[in-house]
Amino acid sequence: MNTNMTRRDFLKKGVAAAAAIAFPNIILASSAISRSQKRLSLYNIHTGESLRAVFWAEGEYVDEGIAELNHLLRDFRTGDVKQIDLDLYNLLHDLQSALGAEGKTFHLISGYRSPHTNEYLQKHTQGVAKHSLHMDGKASDIRLPGVELAHLRNTALHLRRGGVGFYPKSNFVHLDTGRVRHW
Repeated sequence: MNTNMTRRDFLKKGVAAAAAIAFPNIILASSAISRSQKRLSLYNIHTGESLRAVFWAEGEYVDEGIAELNHLLRDFRTGDVKQIDLDLYNLLHDLQSALGAEGKTFHLISGYRSPHTNEYLQKHTQGVAKHSLHMDGKASDIRLPGVELAHLRNTALHLRRGGVGFYPKSNFVHLDTGRVRHW
């Protein structure tokens, strides 16, 4: 039990309890909406584009939301768009939930990479795999402002849903839907 509850905390909890008693259908409906939809909010640092899209609702994937997300995660160097692995969108959503950061916006450093872009990066930077999962639409490099990068990485590791790379000097975490591993 928290014995350090402030008067403000006490009042907030009291108002929330009173609202739940007075308006149970509204509280239940609000809760059902959040469970019946999956959405992502992303900002592409290279294009300056922002997007908040529902990609799953009422038990089905939402084609329009997925198309918008695929476009945002395109190879910004070539403009090529690829179907992104739906498991990656689910992973990002579940990571956001695990962090308690629903509604916050992921900053996207890299999503899909065309073979041309991947070859270029392989020649000009370190640590780029010859056949990166970015080329299959199964990887993204992200950060989440307001969330410490190490906490983002540790939470992703805890989910055990694919690869997790930690790049503190470049200020991002790599996530993919390949086998569970980390570096």
